[in-house]
Amino acid sequence: MSQILEPGQIEAAASSPPFLYLPPSSLFALRAERLEQLANGHPLADYLRLIAGLCRVQQDLLDHPPSDWALDRERLEQCRQHGLPPLAADSLVREMHWQGYLVALLERYQPAGQVEVQLALRQLRDAGEGQRKAWAISLLSGQYAGLPAAVVPFMGAALQAAWSQWLLKMPVHDLKPGDSLSQCPACGSPAMAGVIRHRGKYNGLRYLVCSLCACEWHVVRVKCVYCEQSKGLKYVSLDDDRVAVDKAPLRAEVCPGCNTYLKQIYLECDAEAEALSADLASLMLDMRLDIEGIQRLAPNLMLAPGGE
Repeated sequence: MSQILEPGQIEAAASSPPFLYLPPSSLFALRAERLEQLANGHPLADYLRLIAGLCRVQQDLLDHPPSDWALDRERLEQCRQHGLPPLAADSLVREMHWQGYLVALLERYQPAGQVEVQLALRQLRDAGEGQRKAWAISLLSGQYAGLPAAVVPFMGAALQAAWSQWLLKMPVHDLKPGDSLSQCPACGSPAMAGVIRHRGKYNGLRYLVCSLCACEWHVVRVKCVYCEQSKGLKYVSLDDDRVAVDKAPLRAEVCPGCNTYLKQIYLECDAEAEALSADLASLMLDMRLDIEGIQRLAPNLMLAPGGE
């Protein structure tokens, strides 16, 4: 599944790396495959397989979208002129276009005999459009207390499918960096993780992966994406008692300046790694860093913090 990390790239001058990479059209199928691999022998195997099943529905939504809505040219031009993310999540989530993806997900997702899952799906089906919008706003703004934890993966799955579909249909050649290093230039959402590439002329470069639309954008390495300082950064891994940190496929970049961390996936150590699945499979690292009082700011829309 290495092709998930070889998406079509935006043209750039030969002397500089591409600023953006788009997700592949098989994004969610590749995520599902990776999650199923990681589930073997994992203490959170049932959860990883649950998310893999949701990813397969997301792929179906990407392949057969419930609507053909797309940003109009005037809106795109206004965003370009003002340097704004054209798929701005904080505004589009208040419109109704994405809700068709949630309705379709509820129709197409068929879980097998999981009572808790059935209850969460029923809660979503019974909720009105206003309630669903309020939950989506809470989720995308990181206010997890504003929605039931059980509905988070299903809301997140629908939102990701919608924004990824729109991203792949949109011209992105002139997107500009966001207000902060960690902000997606396409939708304004925060990064979920970083990926260190390992092939070709841009080997070793870091790209951040959007938590919502899966767009990837270049950010220089050895710099905190939150406070932008480089001094004192350290790297922590789950396997540092067995494998040297610089050989671990997933490492948390910890910044002492703002007391935060961001996970980084190193493809030279695991060419098949993928950001969302790697993040979910390494929740023990989050627990360890939480005990140490280090703050995580990067969201994963398939998981409510503090729950499964």
